[in-house]
Amino acid sequence: MTTASNPRRSHRARGAAWLAAALLAAAAPATSSAAADSVQIEELTSTELRDRIAAGTTTVLVPIGGTEQNGAHMVLGKHNARARALAAKIAQRLGNAVVAPVIAYVPEGSITPPAAHMRFAGTLSIPEATFEALLDATARSLRQHGFRDVVFLGDHGGYQKSEERVAARLNREWAAQPARVHALLDYYRITQTAYVDALKTRGFSMAEIGSHAGLADTALALAIDPSLVRQERLAGGAGPAAADGVAGDPRRATAALGQIGVDRIVETSVAAIVARTRAR
Repeated sequence: MTTASNPRRSHRARGAAWLAAALLAAAAPATSSAAADSVQIEELTSTELRDRIAAGTTTVLVPIGGTEQNGAHMVLGKHNARARALAAKIAQRLGNAVVAPVIAYVPEGSITPPAAHMRFAGTLSIPEATFEALLDATARSLRQHGFRDVVFLGDHGGYQKSEERVAARLNREWAAQPARVHALLDYYRITQTAYVDALKTRGFSMAEIGSHAGLADTALALAIDPSLVRQERLAGGAGPAAADGVAGDPRRATAALGQIGVDRIVETSVAAIVARTRAR
């Protein structure tokens, strides 16, 4: 029997369709409002960002990640996910900042012949000069739209000097203008100093903490997003070796240990940004 020949069924169908449309209409404003409140530039419309800058959001964080091997237990995009999430936390604490899209292409060493991380599948490397040109153009674009403070947040140790060089060049060029670029090296340094010290006080050795994809690195990833880590690969058996692209032992990493690092990175970065932007 068709709906047309059954008035009762037709009425129910119309009622269900009306209810579905009403629910969608009710949900739409909430979704739109949540998106408009985001600190991520790529989640805002052009006019939403324009109005936010005009209202005083004049600091922009540029998270810099990298696409590189992280052993058999952690995804290639670890730095990108971490930089994006930490930048968002920092921006939220600052209150007058937004976050640019993550820069995921960075220098990772020689491509041919492959060296360092380039010896492992999935690592992407670009020349240092290309990377610095990318940072330069990114900062110029953001200044053009009205941002006064452009902050580089580099999640990887290999390009910290490039951040400094680009910031120094642009600040010399913009000396008579209100805009400034900040290479916030404290963001990365804290992972090598206070965070490592905190792990040591909890009984972990430097050999276990490691310098790449070890306990510290893996714990930070777990705190940001557990899906970044293949935890089944950490259970039992011999620890990862240098042949796997790992320096350290990640097997005892936990999200709770990573949260120690997250808190220190955010607190240190917020204090440094406030000090730099209020001083001028």
